[in-house]
Amino acid sequence: MVGKVEGANGGVKSAQCGSKATDLSASNTSCFSLKTLKLKTKQQELLIRVSILCLVYILAFITRLFSVLRYESMIHEFDPYFNYRTTLFLTQKGFYEFWNWFDSESWYPLGRIIGGTLYPGLMVTAALIYWSLRFLRFAVHIREVCVLTAPFFASNTTIVAYFFGKELWDSGAGLVSAALIAICPGYISRSVAGSYDNEGVAIFALLLTFYLFVKAVNTGSLAWALASAFGYFYMVSAWGGYVFIINLIPLYVMVLLITGRYSMRLYVAYNCMYVLGMLLAMQIRFVGFQHVQSGEHMAAMGVFFLMQVFYFLDWVKYQLNDPRLFEAFLRITVTCAVGVGALALGVGTASGYISPWTGRFYSLLDPTYAKDHIPIIASVSEHQPTAWSSFMFDFHILLFLFPAGLYFCFKRLSDATIFIVMYGLTSMYFAGVMVRLILVATPAVCLVSAIAVSATIKNLTQLARVKSKVAHTGTGKRNFWCKGFFEGEFPYICAHIGSNMGVYTVLHLINLCLSRGMVLLHCFLVPFTCSVDMPLIAHGSHQKHIHLPQLSWLQGVLMVTGSFLMITVKHTSGSGKNTPQDAKVMSWWDYGYQITAMGNRTVIVDNNTWNNTHIATVGRAMSSYEDEAYEIMRSLDVDYVLVVFGGVTGYSSDDINKFLWMVRIGGGVFPVIKEPDYLVNGEYRVDKGAAPKMLNCLIQSPCQKEQLEDE
Repeated sequence: MVGKVEGANGGVKSAQCGSKATDLSASNTSCFSLKTLKLKTKQQELLIRVSILCLVYILAFITRLFSVLRYESMIHEFDPYFNYRTTLFLTQKGFYEFWNWFDSESWYPLGRIIGGTLYPGLMVTAALIYWSLRFLRFAVHIREVCVLTAPFFASNTTIVAYFFGKELWDSGAGLVSAALIAICPGYISRSVAGSYDNEGVAIFALLLTFYLFVKAVNTGSLAWALASAFGYFYMVSAWGGYVFIINLIPLYVMVLLITGRYSMRLYVAYNCMYVLGMLLAMQIRFVGFQHVQSGEHMAAMGVFFLMQVFYFLDWVKYQLNDPRLFEAFLRITVTCAVGVGALALGVGTASGYISPWTGRFYSLLDPTYAKDHIPIIASVSEHQPTAWSSFMFDFHILLFLFPAGLYFCFKRLSDATIFIVMYGLTSMYFAGVMVRLILVATPAVCLVSAIAVSATIKNLTQLARVKSKVAHTGTGKRNFWCKGFFEGEFPYICAHIGSNMGVYTVLHLINLCLSRGMVLLHCFLVPFTCSVDMPLIAHGSHQKHIHLPQLSWLQGVLMVTGSFLMITVKHTSGSGKNTPQDAKVMSWWDYGYQITAMGNRTVIVDNNTWNNTHIATVGRAMSSYEDEAYEIMRSLDVDYVLVVFGGVTGYSSDDINKFLWMVRIGGGVFPVIKEPDYLVNGEYRVDKGAAPKMLNCLIQSPCQKEQLEDE
């Protein structure tokens, strides 16, 4: 018997309903499944959207596992080794011991107070994940948690990017931005598995803070404003790049005030975010009172007081109800406010209460400042100006979609789109000044490009529907495509061409973004090349004593890629293949973290670079004659000197390649070290035709002996 079942939405469904009990049971099951699978349009969209987000979340995670698949589960580069060492200490000793830890194995003989000289957000995050997994009875090692922390937070960043794109434009832009940020090389390069650095969680915190603040401005909700303050606190605890947030948001608020977009929503959002965020940020020992005393934070404070002036003027305008009287009052108030602010800034700077900008901040505004005044900043490779090839490598097709997205944002200006335009333009400028800051610009480029893709596809799909609209209007009637100038069959021709162009353009855009050999393949190949400075096991490296016949090694596996030489400075009590437990090793600061973490030996300087004089002393020793260098090293109580030499294996980033920076940094503190003494006719040479002082300095002499013996 064939029956008809009335659907929930009034539709009619046919079902097989037999007279037997078994047939009736089967019929009821079939009817139930049809009813449950019948979804409304909005429910179908929600299901598709959630499915895409889940796929993007998984894609963002597995894309960053290539380093584990290619090598093994290990920590990469230099700084992550210090982060891993401190996280291991935190999980073993507890937060109180970690917060008050004095590390005597670094910066000998000065030492380092760990809790007051780092941003603890990364370590605390990894420790919380580790403790949570152990509470759930997952037997994991803290090293595995550290290796996978960056990919995990990269996946979380895609979720934030979706909601941010949805807040800026629509849900389509949110999905595209999540997909782009999942595979964008500019973000992959600093979030691969094993890259256990602050940026791994900081970009998530940065984008979360921006999203919550824009949401607070759009809604005027106190809850969203407070949430943005907590997001800012997490960013402050994770990375020093929080200075970008605390300067971009005040600049954005200032632009809104100048353009006449002041509102109570903006007042609530900024005041709550700034006041609570400032109080929370001051709880980080490394920040402390810098938030109210440092020159980098004065813009945020100035805009905060300016917001109070605007609120006061708005109240006075309501009370006076007289335009002329209010204009006179406005001139007096603005003049007094500017005068008082300038006077307070001058007195604070002159008295030393307000500290000047740091060298890193100056180098962002003036790219030549670091090279002329602070060479230790300019010596870092990721602080160099960005080449066009780097932009193409990290952004690919997004370089062309970014200007298109800016065009659409200017067409539909709002408080939210003004923010993303300012974020995109300022971050792209800083990315051009310093290659490291491509990481900060990547979320903005992905969001703006997603707006371009979403708006373009939406316009083209509307164009593709023209044919059906013209067919519905009928022959002989005016059509909007022809704007009333043509009738008859011509509207159908116009509609046919327009619809086909829309379909072809949409397909070409999808093919451009997803086809083999374009963006997708480019982005998937990046993880194989972004694991730079990988610490390889040095089984075949040449290790020789220069001054003593006895061979002494650091404990465990050394971290230097290529050839390295251990120079013994004084007799030690070590025996066998290991150096003594209390041995002090001097090397260039690039390798300090790895020597301490992997070799478990005390170092003179490390990658923290907080003491320029101490590093300059090491640079002076490296660039002095052997007898002079010996006296300097004995004054530092050095037992061994580690020199990296890549002449045998072809490793280009050795100490010979970095030597001029040792001269410049050392000469910045000790004028006796002069760069022209190591050049020949203005040219840096390391062969037999090099300058005499170059051939006889501490770092060159053993390398030359090594090379001659191999030849």
